[in-house]
Amino acid sequence: MFLSLIFVAFLFAVIQGFVRVVVFFWEWLSRGDRLGEEQVELAESALEESEDVLERELARAERMRGLGRLFARWHASNEAIDEYLDHLRLGWYQAVIIFFLGSMAGLLIEEAWMLVSAGLTESRVGLVWGPFSPLYGLGAILLTWLSFFLRSRGAAGWQVFLVSAVVGGVLEQFAGWSMSTFFDAESWTYLHLPDHITQWVAWRFLAAWGVLGLVWCRAVMPRLLYQIGMPTTRRQAVFVTLVAVYLVADVAMTLACFDRKAERDAGEPPSNAFEQWVDTNYNDEFISSRFENLKIGGERDLVDADGNIVLDESGRAVTRGGEGA
Repeated sequence: MFLSLIFVAFLFAVIQGFVRVVVFFWEWLSRGDRLGEEQVELAESALEESEDVLERELARAERMRGLGRLFARWHASNEAIDEYLDHLRLGWYQAVIIFFLGSMAGLLIEEAWMLVSAGLTESRVGLVWGPFSPLYGLGAILLTWLSFFLRSRGAAGWQVFLVSAVVGGVLEQFAGWSMSTFFDAESWTYLHLPDHITQWVAWRFLAAWGVLGLVWCRAVMPRLLYQIGMPTTRRQAVFVTLVAVYLVADVAMTLACFDRKAERDAGEPPSNAFEQWVDTNYNDEFISSRFENLKIGGERDLVDADGNIVLDESGRAVTRGGEGA
């Protein structure tokens, strides 16, 4: 028990130290040479307007008592954020940061969910370098842009839910179809679920995307964009640009690894020095250990119309036509 308390205290100290380092680094980025006058003026004007609203609403909150003051402070914070978003100009800067954070957060949530719901502790990363799942990063960007647009149009909650469900479904369908078509790979399938629509889309997960989009639009997106803000210094622009270059390289290398995996399965030798380097450093053993939930080529399960894996008398998977696979 005593050792457990020490471990918890140590973990808390590590997390607290990490947060402080991140905050210090972010503040350091906000100092230094300024960007263009128009860009800086827009960012500072939005922040000033937001702070004026916050000061005014907090003054009203101070005249209240008990829980009323607490709720009034929360309302004041929301009003200040809304004022800031009214002046915010979305661009590549916010998109890169949201993709970076969304890819990591989505992966963490998925792995935690699989551990709780199925007892699985497998790696579910989507890129060869770093703890990223690009499907969640792309989903976070799309939900952010749509939420920002719907917010400006005063969309109702049910409209946000429907749009988010459609976006999530289209994203899953496109990602699953692309993996299957171009790399003969499968990272997930819903054919075993009674409410599946296609192999990669199911009604229950459309509802999940809708709820996620609603929560993102109403609770997460406004505060996240407020914290990210708009760039005002060259340090911020350079740092985010470097992050973007790294992510593009990560995605490109992942696609190259999957392409060579499919070619190796087809018996095609490397045709140049780069492909030979990929085969040496990112071989089948690396792919299987890195992407534990990914099935490529012959590893994919064959299923019937009811979602059941089809096997012959010897236990081999067979095609729907009955021929051995």
